[in-house]
Amino acid sequence: MSIVTLLPFIVLIGAMFLMTRSAKKKQQAAQQMRDEMQPGTGVRTIGGMYATVKEIHEETVLLEVAPGVHAIYAKNAIGAVLADEEYNRILDGADPIVGDEQPVVPDDVSSLTGAGADEATEKGDKADKIDLGKTEAEAKPAADEAAKADEDTADKADKAEEPAKAEADTAKEDKKAGGADAK
Repeated sequence: MSIVTLLPFIVLIGAMFLMTRSAKKKQQAAQQMRDEMQPGTGVRTIGGMYATVKEIHEETVLLEVAPGVHAIYAKNAIGAVLADEEYNRILDGADPIVGDEQPVVPDDVSSLTGAGADEATEKGDKADKIDLGKTEAEAKPAADEAAKADEDTADKADKAEEPAKAEADTAKEDKKAGGADAK
């Protein structure tokens, strides 16, 4: 056999080796992270629940989900061990540090309804109206043409319904007379 025929198999085996190697590295990193857990550290489970580690056993971990509420989880259910600052920020609901570039939203509505809001309303009332390029004289003939078109459409629909009504009346009369279609 030549190398050209074996080349696709070699590439395939190499790709499989690299994929399994990276998966093993991820598993080892996750295992090391779980081994570094200590009581009192904050964790996030794979389900997205944040809790504090109370006790660590060989295969399980006792987590305090809320004050006085404990739950036992498998070590494999721990998705991440969080740094103290990050865990406290998440639990306290504190926002990340906001830069000067982002607008600050007020905590109450009173600042939105004060004198500044009155000035904005006055400016909006005095704003120029948008000219769409039509005057009232041009708009009236267009409205008349639209009304005529609606009447023409209604007349055509009435004329189209007349033959259908005649056929329906004929069918009713045949059924009353006891025609062949009535049975």
